[in-house]
Amino acid sequence: MFPGLFDDILGLHLFGYITFRVAMAALTAFGFALFLGGPTIAWLKRLRASEDTSKFDAQKDLKSLVEQGPKKDTPTLGGSFLIASLIGSVLLWARLDNLHVVLAVMLTAGFAAVGFVDDYLKLTAPKTKGLSPSAKMLGLSAVCLGALGLLTFYAYWYGRPTLLTLFPPFFKEAHIELFEYGLVGVALFLAFEWLVIVGSANAANITDGLDGLAVGCMLIAGFTLSIFCYVSGRPDWTGYLDVPYVRQASEMAVVGGAMCGACLGFLWFNAYPAKVFMGDSGSLPLGGLLGWMAMVSKQELVLPLIALVFVAELASSWIQKLYYQRTGGRRLFTCAPIHHGLQLYGGVFTKTDTRWHEMTVVVRFWIVAAACAMLSLALLKVR
Repeated sequence: MFPGLFDDILGLHLFGYITFRVAMAALTAFGFALFLGGPTIAWLKRLRASEDTSKFDAQKDLKSLVEQGPKKDTPTLGGSFLIASLIGSVLLWARLDNLHVVLAVMLTAGFAAVGFVDDYLKLTAPKTKGLSPSAKMLGLSAVCLGALGLLTFYAYWYGRPTLLTLFPPFFKEAHIELFEYGLVGVALFLAFEWLVIVGSANAANITDGLDGLAVGCMLIAGFTLSIFCYVSGRPDWTGYLDVPYVRQASEMAVVGGAMCGACLGFLWFNAYPAKVFMGDSGSLPLGGLLGWMAMVSKQELVLPLIALVFVAELASSWIQKLYYQRTGGRRLFTCAPIHHGLQLYGGVFTKTDTRWHEMTVVVRFWIVAAACAMLSLALLKVR
């Protein structure tokens, strides 16, 4: 363990402070991303690892916008160096005797592997869209349930009922102790947390459609959940704020710091006009990690507010698909996900005369994400 090594050999007790390691994890991940980004992008260009967008988008206007613009030959698979930077920083700065951290690394690496296979098939197999939805969901579910299963076993073996308890916001004494319901409670816990984590992964994947959109919103949400994780692992702070105390949860703030740093480094290359796209190899593990941090800090029920942009993007896609099927081909939104509707038609439900520039969409969505983050942090005292 890197911090312990410095403490024992050099006597630098500064490395024992979580807040210091959060900052160093963020800076290290940022440095890794900047260092790896350039060579990785050059390598992907030599491989011609750019996605054939014409086989994905049903909207002709969107096809034309992508194919005729500067994005046509932009390589994808950029999530590979983003996640490598994140995990590398976590291994250096987080305590590896902390189960929350170990399972977070396992979950992130597993989701990244599923995303990488999906991206690789899109780039190498002609006339395909990568993994089938069922195969992708199977892979994500296997990784997620494996991590959740280990956490559940740990909670029962060591008598940690808080790990299997849900805490609704706004109510000081309200909680749902699934630990008390035996196997039924375990099944409910696994099902609910699977929905949170896999749903977050898919929401991040849907949002990844404009330069800097997903990674910028992820940075904001990740920073917010890092604060929640740090607070939830401090018995003095949780006692004052009347929020659930989760032993060892503060260490997940180091993982959150690494996430923010890696996202910031990736944004250096992904800002408009993007030099690289994230792909499923980045969006799926980032979204899954966001859901895991919400679970560890017992903020699963606040996550829809923290990640409102992701929720809105995912919901618009699902609703559009369902509405299209039920009405025989009619569309509720101008285009789904909604960022494309604003980009192409200037409106969500109706077309307008003024399109939103891509950066206008991105920055305004960042503003919404920041406002939701501030509102969610206010809930720390509204109980």
